[in-house]
Amino acid sequence: MKKIIQFAVDYPITVLMLVLAVLLLGYISFRRLGMDLFPELNNPRIYVELKAGERPPEEIEKQFVRNIEAQAIQQKNTVQVSSVSRVGSAQVTVEYAWGTSMDEAFLVLQKSLNEIQQDSDIDELTISQIDPNAAPIILLSFSHPGITDMDELRKVAESYVRNELIRLEGIAEVRLLGQEEKEVVVETSPYLLEAFGLTPGAVAQSIRGYNSNISGGTIEEMGTNYIIKGIGEFASLEEIGQVIVALKDPESFPGQEAATVSSSGKVPVFLKDVAEIRLLNKKPDNIVRVNGQRCMGLAVYKETRYNTVKAVSEFMKSLETLKKALPGYELSVIQNKGEFISLAIDEVEQTALVGILLAVAVLFIFLRRFGVTLIISVAIPISIVATFNLMYFNGLTLNIMTLGGLALGAGMLVDNAIIVMENIFRNLEQGLPLKEASVLGTSQVGGAITASTITTIVVFLPIVYLHGAAGELFKDQAWTVAFSLLSSLGVAILVIPMLSRRLLGKAPSPQRTPADEGMAVRSGSIRFPRYGRFLRRVLEVKWTVILLAAALVAASLALLPYVGSEFIPKTGLSDFTVELTLPEGTELYRTEGTVAGVEEGIGGLLGEDIGTIYSITGPSRQAAGSLSAVYEDENTAVIKVILKKGSNLPAAEVFARLSSLLAEVPDLEARIYQEQTVSELTLGTETDPVVVEVQGEDLERLQALTLEARQRALACGDLFNVETS
Repeated sequence: MKKIIQFAVDYPITVLMLVLAVLLLGYISFRRLGMDLFPELNNPRIYVELKAGERPPEEIEKQFVRNIEAQAIQQKNTVQVSSVSRVGSAQVTVEYAWGTSMDEAFLVLQKSLNEIQQDSDIDELTISQIDPNAAPIILLSFSHPGITDMDELRKVAESYVRNELIRLEGIAEVRLLGQEEKEVVVETSPYLLEAFGLTPGAVAQSIRGYNSNISGGTIEEMGTNYIIKGIGEFASLEEIGQVIVALKDPESFPGQEAATVSSSGKVPVFLKDVAEIRLLNKKPDNIVRVNGQRCMGLAVYKETRYNTVKAVSEFMKSLETLKKALPGYELSVIQNKGEFISLAIDEVEQTALVGILLAVAVLFIFLRRFGVTLIISVAIPISIVATFNLMYFNGLTLNIMTLGGLALGAGMLVDNAIIVMENIFRNLEQGLPLKEASVLGTSQVGGAITASTITTIVVFLPIVYLHGAAGELFKDQAWTVAFSLLSSLGVAILVIPMLSRRLLGKAPSPQRTPADEGMAVRSGSIRFPRYGRFLRRVLEVKWTVILLAAALVAASLALLPYVGSEFIPKTGLSDFTVELTLPEGTELYRTEGTVAGVEEGIGGLLGEDIGTIYSITGPSRQAAGSLSAVYEDENTAVIKVILKKGSNLPAAEVFARLSSLLAEVPDLEARIYQEQTVSELTLGTETDPVVVEVQGEDLERLQALTLEARQRALACGDLFNVETS
């Protein structure tokens, strides 16, 4: 090691070039590092969804679900298989052990279900792996004060807004929510059908027969082939009304004009004669409301592994341009995941920066030499930038865990530098030349700081081998801490002695400690004689000190049960989400009526503290940030409440009062949660604190016992979000 240090001191230009190369590569690596809230997580769950007509749940389970479960449980590393069967559909959740290659598991499960998928009784079978980072990064509302027709809004949103936004770099998809489309409604009169001897099926067959384009082959003329095509698709409602649904004898139509009689001597019966034809909006899949007003929603998704903050930044710039191009239309941001990530990461960055500045300030206070403080201070940014190189080549991203690792390592980054500088300074005080002191001082402690660094790395690095949510979450932080410490060791051995040789200048005069202050401790140029006398007195009463330390440890352990524990720390109440579930089979518009009542109740409860209330009724494929991993249907809704900035409402009190309010709505199950609960869902740790399982074969008895258990749980004042499956 001494030869390496000697090389660094003798060839400072070479070391400087090496440092500049590391800084340049670090800058490039930093620019290419992805940025997200959490590290890339591997949630080991695969969902199998099937649809099979209108079969009852018992038949769905017996005919399809049990076969799927039997195949899934045989897969390698399968931990648990669960299912939910409904009328005409079911969902099977296959959970694997942490660390399983989900791409391989997906392909193996898909192959094993091929035979079931070929069953003609199954209308649709979908196998999917929900990516926790695939939630929409931005949620928009789109409306116009003068337009209430959702089909008109859809045309603008689909043909212009979506097409403009999806072209942006980093944006993978823009999904429309709450839109409606026009459809032709043919409403027949049963009396007229009976009078003409027609049936609805015959009328529908006639419409299908006329509404088609038919290929007529090809013809050749003058060496050119022409494709023949008969065009018969309807272009207007009038054309639909002219469809002939029957031919009747003229005697059936006394007084009928001869012109209306066909060449076969029959009188045509047109569709307009037996039915009313109208152009109406189809029933929407879901309904979106903002502050009680109907509108459309746009869920924006980013490309996989793309920098979320960068994608949101570019999106917001284009959104402002888009607003100017659509006067009268309102495009409002309901949820901005990029802003939340930016705030979280900025806080971590500021904390790390403050920690570095405080470390430098403390160094200067104790060392009182500008050159020494400067040398140690330079070691911090070099070590951090060098860490970016190792992060990039290891596939890490900038997130609150890796930045937290840098902040955690910021204090330790200066440890090696301080030890080296202190020993160089000690050799200078003993009269050695500056160059020799730099080499000898570093080599004397080189082995010690190497052992110390490896010891600290050994504490953090085994975290990367942990399984489960904790391992997935903290392994990036462990890598970052290890990389930063290795970088600091390299800087302490190569850069510190080189800079000391150039920046320390004239060596200080030797200092000697007086005999009566033999216990004095010296750091640079400050001496602490009183500390020596304090240590001498402490050693005289060592058993008292030991007993006092043991008492402090015992007191800490006694207080531990009162501290509480959470996987994700609770955040302040800035927004929260309410999931509503009505009884199965509830129609969409009835669910919307319940949502409107709940929104009114929330408005009365929170008053002026509410900024925006956004709701989506019906299936939305988690586009609104739904916590539920099971289906959404017409009987479900999600309400997102965003409070005004500066609101200081206590979360526990708000949730308790809101839970009591929702409990008064008959046949309604509600769940209230905050952002950290969604984070727990992402990590697969969202298990409720109290879970009651009721098992048995008699479904009616199970339902009765489940409802009784729910009523008893609601009677407990400390429980809310009580729901049944």
